[in-house]
Amino acid sequence: MDNRIITSEKLKEDGFEATIRPQTIDEYIGQKDIKENIRIFMSAAKMRGQALDHVLLYGPPGLGKTTMAYVIANEMGANIKTASGPTIEKSGDLAAILSSLDEGDVLFIDEIHRIPRFVEEILYSAMEDFTLDIIVGGEGSNRNLRIDLPHFTLVGATTRAGDLSAPLRDRFGIVAKLNYYTEEEITKIIKRSARVLDLIIEDKAAKELANRCRRTPRIANRLLKRVSDFALVKGDGTITLDITKYALDSLKVDKLGLDEVDYELLKTIIYKFNGGPVGIEAIAASIGEEVSTIEDVCEPYLLQIGYLKRTPRGRIVTDVAYKHLGIVKNNNNK
Repeated sequence: MDNRIITSEKLKEDGFEATIRPQTIDEYIGQKDIKENIRIFMSAAKMRGQALDHVLLYGPPGLGKTTMAYVIANEMGANIKTASGPTIEKSGDLAAILSSLDEGDVLFIDEIHRIPRFVEEILYSAMEDFTLDIIVGGEGSNRNLRIDLPHFTLVGATTRAGDLSAPLRDRFGIVAKLNYYTEEEITKIIKRSARVLDLIIEDKAAKELANRCRRTPRIANRLLKRVSDFALVKGDGTITLDITKYALDSLKVDKLGLDEVDYELLKTIIYKFNGGPVGIEAIAASIGEEVSTIEDVCEPYLLQIGYLKRTPRGRIVTDVAYKHLGIVKNNNNK
């Protein structure tokens, strides 16, 4: 999974994303309803002279949660400070981040569901009352110290909103689910990224990329970079339809954006478990992946396009998936 080009998880090579990230709400393509609502909430906050309410963004990885956080900060004229749930291991880690904030700052915490529960409790008073309660002193002489915090906006991002505790979730005034993009929206994103990166791409090539990137901007931009390499070496630098098809076929990304990992997952359910239903733990053990990786990275798109179904008894491969894979349903793989 580490070298999987089609994964929506962030890779080290995705550092260029920061250079093509839209800066304003108008530049942000897609997520129309969310954009319009947040635009209104930001305008109202500015009119009141207050910080924006705390924002929770959730949905599959790669859909633009981090980008939205940066757009919010920029639109509010605020500085943004970033942190990641897995790196906040102790109460002191979170206290240090909160005490470094200035008035009106945006604090973006990615994977906020991975903050330990005992650390998370510090956030409650920080979000609600803008105070920080910490315990100081040695054993036997502990005392509670309350520190006033500046008014800030917490933007939390998560791929697993269900893993957030109710007390934390309830403290977000704005909750928005990011959805997969349409082919038209993804095509626009690809063309915009090409302009920013000073690449020349044909319209048909942009549409082909849009069809194969799982309707996910992060994957679209990563594939655009890879295809541009093929265009440079195999052509004159222009990203044509033929070069795009050749490059994506070489990278083993099919016409729907499925790769070898997706094929392995679907075929494992078909051949080892008669097409399902089968539990997620059994699938994970069979293909050598973590359950969380399958749930967060592999499954969302397969569910979205109707190739997998979740049932109370487990996962089932659908008829359209059989057809796409060229496998005939029979008694051995029902």
